[in-house]
Amino acid sequence: MRTHRRSYVLPTRKTSVRFLCHLGCYLNALPRVVEAALVSLIVIGAGACGGNLRIESADLVLRNGRIVTMDETLPQAEAIAVKGDIIAAVGSNDEIGRYVGASTRVIDLAGQLTIPGFIESHGHFTGIGRGKIALDLSHARSWEQVVSIVAEAARHEAPGEWILGLRWHQEKWDVRPQPNVEGFPVHHALSKVSPDNPVVLMHASGHAAMANAKALEMGGITRRTPNPPGGEILKDAGGNPTGMLREAAGGLVLRARGKALARRSAEQVEADARRELDLAIKEVVSKGITSFQDAGSSFQTVDRLKRYADEGRLLVRLWVMLNENNEALRAHIADYEGPNYVTKFLTVRGIKRSLDGALGARGAWLIEPYSDLPGSTGLNTTPVATIEETARIALQHGFQLCVHAIGDRANREMLDLFERVFKANPSRRDLRWRIEHAQHLRVDDIPRFGRLGVIASMQGIHATSDAPFVVSRLGRERARQGAYAWRSLLDSKAIIANGSDAPVENVDPIASFYASVTRKLPDGSTFYPEQRMTREEALRSYTLHAAYAVFEEEIKGSLTVGKLADMTVLSKNVLVVPESDILGTRVVYTIVGGRVVHEQAGLTEK
Repeated sequence: MRTHRRSYVLPTRKTSVRFLCHLGCYLNALPRVVEAALVSLIVIGAGACGGNLRIESADLVLRNGRIVTMDETLPQAEAIAVKGDIIAAVGSNDEIGRYVGASTRVIDLAGQLTIPGFIESHGHFTGIGRGKIALDLSHARSWEQVVSIVAEAARHEAPGEWILGLRWHQEKWDVRPQPNVEGFPVHHALSKVSPDNPVVLMHASGHAAMANAKALEMGGITRRTPNPPGGEILKDAGGNPTGMLREAAGGLVLRARGKALARRSAEQVEADARRELDLAIKEVVSKGITSFQDAGSSFQTVDRLKRYADEGRLLVRLWVMLNENNEALRAHIADYEGPNYVTKFLTVRGIKRSLDGALGARGAWLIEPYSDLPGSTGLNTTPVATIEETARIALQHGFQLCVHAIGDRANREMLDLFERVFKANPSRRDLRWRIEHAQHLRVDDIPRFGRLGVIASMQGIHATSDAPFVVSRLGRERARQGAYAWRSLLDSKAIIANGSDAPVENVDPIASFYASVTRKLPDGSTFYPEQRMTREEALRSYTLHAAYAVFEEEIKGSLTVGKLADMTVLSKNVLVVPESDILGTRVVYTIVGGRVVHEQAGLTEK
């Protein structure tokens, strides 16, 4: 990992002016922060070396806080000064008090915790907004409740209108659906309450869908329809589709829905897309997130995000992975290189691929069969050779390759592929390619992450959310050795970047932080507690290591002079409060580039 810059309070009259001369030489070695350094120099109004120095008023000052910087040279402070969108000074109340002028906004933190802004390392940005519009099925406790929710929606929809639902999970229901196939419901009750509306209900994993009869019809799915490559149409004993569609099979009905949506006017398409973005932005900043790593968007979506950035409507910084096939990437990726797509609020520098599915729907690709489905090892959703071609494109254009791999077979295949590419290109060092999720690993593959420099982009909340069915899918020994193996990865010097996979889970970093440090389930049990992170490690995984995962540790991830002024203020000190108090922590302020984009003032909990 690169050495981070030292943290300073910018010079006062008592500070040797020699500091400025050395600072200029030092910054020459770090070109990505030259702009930030120049702004910092303007803040203090420095003249030529040897001249007197004066302090210019800051735009924003936070004081009387418990500030955890994630900068080892100055781990804690009381106050911060911001000029423009850059951190100008970090230090004591007295030191930072010198930066307060007539026009400075001063926020009294009243002892509350301030940390570097949370960085969501793996989520689906537009999906968060879409999830605010679609039916939320996450709270349903049975298949009957799901059917009831859809029935109510169908009463208000015109015939032929599609109904979309999200986040149901059969393993989290109080009762097993009857009838069922492999524990999944069949569509008949759903079809009965929605005969005139095609319905598609996305599984909480995001890797399977339940369709009613109308949606199956529009997707062209019958008892004679073969499984598409990388997908499975689940059928009953009589060979009839149950409505459950794993992985690529879900695309058959989703494409039919897409054709229906394509009939909207261009104006309506744009209005709907902007509504999704606005809802996503509001949700994300309310959770204290200042940067968001989007796990797969099309060229079209990126173009819309670029317009949002140009209009100043992006209140959160986005780092985006392109989710396009190899042919499209070869044809258009060059148009997404360069400064037009590397700005303070929008960076396009990743490519997303998926090698397998998810454990909950038994789509994760395993080396040995599922313990509760011995005839299956899951699904390989994209041929390894196809991803190897993507790797060549990523190398050619300087993009990070980010591959979804959940099962132990999928993770091994990707580690093997990455190792082949790295050995064949010895001059291309520090690529920081990523495995997204890395949930289930073989013990001998765990050290390879650190040794190869592969980022483990994991989601703390997945461990406790999935825990109720992990042992049944994998068996106790596989689960114990390699399921969500954070401690083992960290001990082997791997870098873990944390997140939520929203809208699969709630985007709330506090919930994922809690899961990371406790691995505690709602019933009070603990899921393999020996794999817990410490609180400092969990915070680092959501800040400095998350920034490192996308080559941004020089401009964000710690509260360091010269870095972007992205901060989150919390109502409780999650680093020291009892475990039981962590989930009650609320976001008081979200600050992006020195601008308060979310505020819930009046909270003085500690």
